[in-house]
Amino acid sequence: MTSTQLIPIDVQVPPRGDPRAQRQKFVRELKKLKELDCVKGHRLIVGGPSVTDPIERSKAFEFALLSFHENLEELGKYQASKEHYWVTSTYMFPYKEDLVRFDFEVAPEDECMWNFLPLEGINGAK
Repeated sequence: MTSTQLIPIDVQVPPRGDPRAQRQKFVRELKKLKELDCVKGHRLIVGGPSVTDPIERSKAFEFALLSFHENLEELGKYQASKEHYWVTSTYMFPYKEDLVRFDFEVAPEDECMWNFLPLEGINGAK
């Protein structure tokens, strides 16, 4: 059974520096997590900013991360990796009051909906 992690993320950027550049760096760092072997098929998506209208319905979250893992053990490896620790401790946990994590498993009969066509140059596809 595929384990999936969904994390809506609200980034509260400290007032120093360029907030836009800091947000862009945060998204780049999140996307690097897809290279971890414990991410199933390197399927990790960072979405944002929210296009919800009215924006209040999104609870002010700016970004969401969706990652796929073969099972709970692989999800645990992902969460315990030094790369995940660095991104979360640098960008997320200082603002954890604005963070929601929702881990869930996909039922076997629904796993077919999570199959994606291989794209050339991605995940070893030629």
